Amino acid sequence: MNDVARLAGVSHQTVSRVLNQHPSVSPATRERVLEAVRQLNYRPNAMARGLAGRRSRVIGVVSFDTILYGPASTLLGIERAARAAGYGVSIVTLEQLDHSGMVNALEALADQSVAGVVVIAPQTAAAAALHSLPLGVAAVAVESNVGGEIPAISVDQVTGARLAVQHLLGLGHRKVWHLSGPRDWLETHGRIEGWRGALEEAGLPAPPLMTGDWSARSGYQAGLELARRDDVTAVFAGNDQMALGMMRAFHEHGIRVPDDVSIVGFDDIPEAEFLSPPLTTIRQDFDEVGRRCIAALLSAIEADLPEGPDRPEPDPHVAPTLVLRRSTAAPKS
Repeated sequence: MNDVARLAGVSHQTVSRVLNQHPSVSPATRERVLEAVRQLNYRPNAMARGLAGRRSRVIGVVSFDTILYGPASTLLGIERAARAAGYGVSIVTLEQLDHSGMVNALEALADQSVAGVVVIAPQTAAAAALHSLPLGVAAVAVESNVGGEIPAISVDQVTGARLAVQHLLGLGHRKVWHLSGPRDWLETHGRIEGWRGALEEAGLPAPPLMTGDWSARSGYQAGLELARRDDVTAVFAGNDQMALGMMRAFHEHGIRVPDDVSIVGFDDIPEAEFLSPPLTTIRQDFDEVGRRCIAALLSAIEADLPEGPDRPEPDPHVAPTLVLRRSTAAPKS
């Protein structure tokens, strides 16, 4: 840091302020310091900075063992945002986010003196386990409705589902089926609420709810059931993997998408635009979830620090967007 200060012609305190994104540094000075950092290839040591400032520059993340696209992308978005804010990340992965697992995870992170904790808690049991957090620990929940004093950042699942159903209704479909995710997932409930709400606003009854497990196989099985009916023209699948399986089942039974049945997914996985036909879906901005999550956590961490920057509280609800492709069309007359 002293080498950077000498090259930039500033004090080491100014270098520290720039690296910590303190607002009191002028743009010209900030750029001079950052140029010196680039020239010297300076990399701050997170542990040393934590010792010097008497607080860690590492954020703990508690997640669960999954390869599902949503939670995995959320974790990546959090890691990117933490790194951009000058923090390292220590991840504890649990097979199940229950009370005992949460306590063990927090003990492991406490041994590392993390500055704060992010918990990816999309399941009802995980949300309940968040109350295991000891008082005084700066924490943020992701994809959770934990309530209480712990802030939570999440994609607006209800709005996303409404966008999907309203798109299908706008094309002229009068009945929209829904294949939901597992009932113990909070995202499932939000998407069901949005589906039902959009149909109620249009004065239409909701068909019987179908339940899957996020997998393409469960989408395939649901597709086989729907293929036996003659009143199916539109389906809102709870995620893209289930939509993929459903499209396979329809194809095997000679049901064309979107000529016979329109399908909308949720997530916008990287493969969605390469399916046949390309899948209309709801995109979740996981990078924005990560940015707002880290912003909320840093606000909690620095609340009691007189030198901490004044950070505005981020909006806890990240807006999803509808991505139009070729898996939806007007129903046959």
